[in-house]
Amino acid sequence: MLEIAEFISPAASPVWKLAQQAGVNLAVGGLPFDTLQAGEQLCDFAPLQRMKQNYEAAGFELRVIEARPPLNKAKRGLPGRDEEIAMVCSLIENMGRLGIPVWCYEWMADFNWLRTNMATPSRGGSVVTSFDVKDLPVGLTKEPPISEEALWANLGYFLERVLPVAERANVKLSMHPDDPPLSPIAGVGRIMRSIDNYRRLLDMAPSPANTITLCQGNFTLMTKDLPGAIRAFGKAISFIHFRDVMGVPTRFRETWHDAGQTDMLACMQAYRDIDFDGVLRPDHVPTVEGDSNDNAGYSAFGRLYAIGYIRGLQQAVYAQ
Repeated sequence: MLEIAEFISPAASPVWKLAQQAGVNLAVGGLPFDTLQAGEQLCDFAPLQRMKQNYEAAGFELRVIEARPPLNKAKRGLPGRDEEIAMVCSLIENMGRLGIPVWCYEWMADFNWLRTNMATPSRGGSVVTSFDVKDLPVGLTKEPPISEEALWANLGYFLERVLPVAERANVKLSMHPDDPPLSPIAGVGRIMRSIDNYRRLLDMAPSPANTITLCQGNFTLMTKDLPGAIRAFGKAISFIHFRDVMGVPTRFRETWHDAGQTDMLACMQAYRDIDFDGVLRPDHVPTVEGDSNDNAGYSAFGRLYAIGYIRGLQQAVYAQ
């Protein structure tokens, strides 16, 4: 069954109340920075348990962890990667003990998602994030260039060690795409950037625990038929970021959920057709009047419109 969740930071914020006022009580969470005690690590059982209990005390059920312990040595194949991988394995094992079924991760070396403007004008004076490859700053990384094939080899090494742990723990590894889906950037290869590369990911390590985060804002830049891609990946999709953009991988802007280039209704119908069983969350919303753009893409008020829009699509499609 498709259900709507929201990213709820482990530290209490207005979103904790706004989400529930909008009818959302499923949480996509982070890591337990705020519950660590002396001598504990992020991936230890006790702080994760306390974080989950904090969510539950506020009325949320924690369904996905969308945060990562350090992984850059693993991505680059550097000394120390085995220690990073051991931390991931501990996280996965403890998620299994706590009944948290999905871990959203990514394979972007050195830097994560990139935007070149965090306040691009949008509808009615709202602002969104945008990207133009011509405006990329210098100095994104101090590391040397790395090829796509090296990243693939290091990902294979990672999955060979982590997937058996995930299978035993009944936790799904859910790979988020590169954002933007463009390679290379500053000499750094990016591999999770195309439909074919996602097929390669699934084929290189066949396992029910090797799955996809279908982030629509990235996938719609990879294909002209996103509903078709959703149907093709089917049960390999374990988590959804429901958002939209306008443009191409080298130059695009975020949009309101009803104003992008994607047929959002057709996507919702595709999730119904594959009998998607998991959570979908709004992502990268505009910053609107009265709200702060300090955390661009994640303002509190913009989420309310997104939740309402998505709920309307969900009810219309699943009532058919």
